[in-house]
Amino acid sequence: MNVTVDELMQAPVMTITKHETVGHARTLMADHHVSALPVVGPDGAPLGIVTATDLLDGHGHPDGAPVSQVMSTSTYTVPRREGPHVAARIMRNHHLHHVVVVDDHRVVGMVSSFDLLKLVEDHRYVAKGAPTPARQAGGRR
Repeated sequence: MNVTVDELMQAPVMTITKHETVGHARTLMADHHVSALPVVGPDGAPLGIVTATDLLDGHGHPDGAPVSQVMSTSTYTVPRREGPHVAARIMRNHHLHHVVVVDDHRVVGMVSSFDLLKLVEDHRYVAKGAPTPARQAGGRR
């Protein structure tokens, strides 16, 4: 079965704009039980992402500060029709827990590391078999 990111992603995804406040972002995350929000422009295109880690109280970000002060502008995206291996590679290579899913340059969902784990757990994605050990010279197996 060929699974696509479209089948794994969480959608609709809760988004926020860069002008909204840190306090609003905290409330959205708590109320909707999410740990990341894509930051979008007026056209729905991704501008960044704000995560629960960005909003930790110890970081000194007051509730009234704009999200633009805490968001990461390095947003990694994956097209919705790609395979899960593309999302997994992006997440592994950049040490991420979330990747934003786009369609026609607009945010349409999000895939988390937990979504990928669920895919493996549900056996909907078959990984290649592990390589077999090489035969030792003169030995028998």
